[in-house]
Amino acid sequence: MERAFWLQELGDELNPSDPLRGDIQADVAIIGGGFVGLWTALQIVEKSPTTKVVILEKDICGGGASGRNGGFVMSWWPKISSLISSCGETEAVRLAIESAKAIVEIGEFCSENEVDAHYQCNGWLWTATTSAQLGAWKSVTELCERLGHSIFQGLTSQEVKSRTGSSVHLAGVLDPAVATVQPARLVRGMRRVALERGIRIYEGTPVNTFDRQQPVKLTTPLGVVTADRVVIANNVWASAIPELSRLIVPVTSTVAMTEAIPGRLQSIGWNGGEAITDSQLMVDYYRTTRDGRIAFGKGTGGIGYGDKIGARFDFDRIDTEATKTDFYRVYPNLSDVEIEHSWSGPIDRTYDSLPVFGTLPGTSNIFYGIGWSGNGVGPSRIGGKILSSLALDIKDEWSQCGLVGRDVQRFPPEPFRYIGGSIVRGAVRRKEQAEAAGDRPGKIDKALIRFAPAGLEDKAS
Repeated sequence: MERAFWLQELGDELNPSDPLRGDIQADVAIIGGGFVGLWTALQIVEKSPTTKVVILEKDICGGGASGRNGGFVMSWWPKISSLISSCGETEAVRLAIESAKAIVEIGEFCSENEVDAHYQCNGWLWTATTSAQLGAWKSVTELCERLGHSIFQGLTSQEVKSRTGSSVHLAGVLDPAVATVQPARLVRGMRRVALERGIRIYEGTPVNTFDRQQPVKLTTPLGVVTADRVVIANNVWASAIPELSRLIVPVTSTVAMTEAIPGRLQSIGWNGGEAITDSQLMVDYYRTTRDGRIAFGKGTGGIGYGDKIGARFDFDRIDTEATKTDFYRVYPNLSDVEIEHSWSGPIDRTYDSLPVFGTLPGTSNIFYGIGWSGNGVGPSRIGGKILSSLALDIKDEWSQCGLVGRDVQRFPPEPFRYIGGSIVRGAVRRKEQAEAAGDRPGKIDKALIRFAPAGLEDKAS
């Protein structure tokens, strides 16, 4: 498997730790060494410095979604309607505020710990690139205003075209509080800090099995961890756990990275470092890098059967071509720019695109936080607060927050999930391709997309 550009850029800095060999004990064992697992571990030792924490990572820290994403550090304000439906208005507003604070906290963490994650807070443009997308943000912006929070700034059509460097953008709004990072630098920096704080990390150490006893025995290829409590933080790979398999569905997202073109970015006017998305369900998301590249991603939505995370989740030619096509459609003025890198990655999608937290059924000492749905870079810090309080049995606003133990819509069992998901995915793709071409989508496709899970934002219909 070829690593994402973000990880390739680190080169020899990766230096994976040795896998677990032999039998060890821990107070808390965390399955997964990405953003969620690392924030959880760091929060545990901050709240309880004497707690012995072990992280077990099947690949390297950042080998999964944490090292392959677009690097958008966003809040939950675009999902405020879904939050209210799930948690009630008061708790939803609190969580949205906290998720916005998490963006600032991540910047502070980088500064305080000398983590050069290329953190910059230059805002997020939520845009329309077809007439069908116009006003997609209206219900969210109006709801935020009704709740007393002015999150989004209105922009003229010309301002959107100018700031994005593309006349394809017809309209949009700005959330100035969103940041971007080089995600692999962030996750590897978090790993370094975790090691410095006494957290044991074993990379190349998949958990083959774990029992549901007290304490829990986690079996790896070369050893066993006995832990009083366990945190499941391996995101999409949690679909292999029977109790969690219907909470999430693994889907693909694909990124194409251009050659470095700092001069061209300056000439087209995209020089403010803004993160940008359009308003498709199979969303296009894009940002610039420190050396003047464009990372252009697309929620390609490919699914696998059951819990199989196969090779197409690392790279898929058809999904890559679809992503490149969207890039050149949005930036026809960059038609001569070369795509130098491309990769895919699996996303743990829930029905409402918000994460779910809880205690594994039939246990009192195994906890999970999964379902980040493509927006985990910023909210994963909130996830660490929630999971650390659950693991330490602290009764506070995190362990008892509205996202813990919530009643969520489950996906159907196989083969219905795969068959139905494939049909709906095809309908979404055809509908959005028709709209991009200025055509009217088919009635059947428009009807089928009502069965699709919610997207990155709560869009107006």
